[in-house]
Amino acid sequence: MTPVIHFLNVLLPIIYLGTFSVYFYDFMKGEKKFVNVKRLFIFLTLFTHLIYLLIRTSEFDHPPITNVFEIFTVLAFSITFSYFLLELITDIRGTGPFIIIISLVFQLISSLFIADQIVVKEVLKNNLLGIHVVNALLGYSGFTISAVYGFLYLTLYNDLKHNRFGLIFNRLPNLEVLEKLSFYSAVIGFILLTVAIIIGVIWLPSAFPKFSFLDPKLIGTGIVWMLYGAGIFTKFFSKWRGKKLILLSITGFLIAIFSTILTNFLAHSFHSFY
Repeated sequence: MTPVIHFLNVLLPIIYLGTFSVYFYDFMKGEKKFVNVKRLFIFLTLFTHLIYLLIRTSEFDHPPITNVFEIFTVLAFSITFSYFLLELITDIRGTGPFIIIISLVFQLISSLFIADQIVVKEVLKNNLLGIHVVNALLGYSGFTISAVYGFLYLTLYNDLKHNRFGLIFNRLPNLEVLEKLSFYSAVIGFILLTVAIIIGVIWLPSAFPKFSFLDPKLIGTGIVWMLYGAGIFTKFFSKWRGKKLILLSITGFLIAIFSTILTNFLAHSFHSFY
């Protein structure tokens, strides 16, 4: 590992912790003076992380997708970027600590255990594969954020039902806004996963001799994609609102987690090339 990569690898968990701390402090205190500071922190975190990923890609001549700990750092970036995009779209900034803590955990694990992958299979050096994987991770990051907002929605819903008006009630947006944030996150995830699927359908058959549309990972991804697509369709064209839509989003996320575990550890897939 070169000195620059090593330095950034050590620095990233620190700046993620700093960003989380600013968001968490603001959430606890509710002081408006940190509104712009938070956005500056998260922008600098994403910029530093992007530089790290680009340098790592250039140094080792492959996208950072060759082992689980490289995937973790890309996932940390993806979750933070998806949240930042959502924050820009909605200008709602009070829910950051619930999202950034997830990125912090992924990046900390990555920084502790990541190794240099200099000799890798040729297919892992293909930039199209990198774009395919990154879009898929961004898609699942959107679903993760959607589920977090779903859990926050249910927490606030339960507090209101039992007439509890504490910190959660005072700091979180109202139920309507949380539902909107969950839905927007799901839409972002769905669009990005769609891009990943399109790239996969066009390019993967020529890249993998054992490619099959009956591959367990493709089937699992297809089920998740159809479930979220159905949820988005339901939101626009039916009367499903509120708790029903939130439960559908959380169900989709749990199925996505179950599918990922099942296809990565219990089923044989042409995707298993690490």
